[in-house]
Amino acid sequence: MRVNAGEIPASLLDSPARARDASAMPLAPSLSGTTPASRSPEPLSALLKRGRPLIMGILNVTPDSFSDGGRFFDPATAIGHAREMAADGADILDIGAESTRPYGGAQPVGAEDEKARLAPVLPEIVKLGLPVSIDTIKASIAAWALDQGAAIVNDVWGLQRDGEMAPLVARRGVPVIVMHNRDEADPAIDIVADVNAFFERSLAIADRAGIRRENIVLDPGIGFGKTPEQSIVCLARLAEFKRFGLPLLVGASRKRFINSVTPSPPTERLGGSIASHLISVEKGAAIVRVHDVKQTVQALRVAAAIEAAQ
Repeated sequence: MRVNAGEIPASLLDSPARARDASAMPLAPSLSGTTPASRSPEPLSALLKRGRPLIMGILNVTPDSFSDGGRFFDPATAIGHAREMAADGADILDIGAESTRPYGGAQPVGAEDEKARLAPVLPEIVKLGLPVSIDTIKASIAAWALDQGAAIVNDVWGLQRDGEMAPLVARRGVPVIVMHNRDEADPAIDIVADVNAFFERSLAIADRAGIRRENIVLDPGIGFGKTPEQSIVCLARLAEFKRFGLPLLVGASRKRFINSVTPSPPTERLGGSIASHLISVEKGAAIVRVHDVKQTVQALRVAAAIEAAQ
């Protein structure tokens, strides 16, 4: 298996030693302009030039997450888990306070409740010195999080749900993750064509708002508005999304399609998650969004070492 990240320059997977060196590199100024952290997070553009896939650690401060069942809803527990992911090698920390539950059943959360969940956690996570991504569909929450030091906006509706999101991202000049989504899965459609059409609409919105092209990352939204079979197809044909010339992010961690291949509850899908992310990197993913940071770091470094020995 040849492991690379498609559009990222140089040798995409470094040796384990170089990967460790990269993790210890001095950090550059924050994308958001200001941060209460004692050290500023390295901009996403600089991280993408490291020559290896990036790992985004997931932190759900929700009581109803499909993947961890509210395990990190308590602020102290959430902060501790963020510290653990940082120590384990995460490059980015992604925090969300409204469960999107890709298989339905998500309970909408008002902006004030979402902010109340984030307020005791987000500023402390920013202090860890890694870039923090705010996972929200609300422009008001994204703006508040950026004011607290978050550096990236992760919009699971790809700038197509809240009309204020694209103008906000443009004004702040921060990176945005544009994820494909649908209100419901349709097994009859060509899912790759649907994702491509969605990205085209999102990129048109971004262009009209003035978002710089280099600030956009595309995410095919594994599990969102897709049947398990369609999620597998998106992973198998991931390279087709490179047509946009933008970095790709894949979040296959613990998703239901794994259960369709080998029945297992979300907490027992580590093997399927790692397999999916290794193949995604091989097919062009620049960033993988994961629950199990330590294990994914190990898998990618071992794959890189094997590749380097050829």
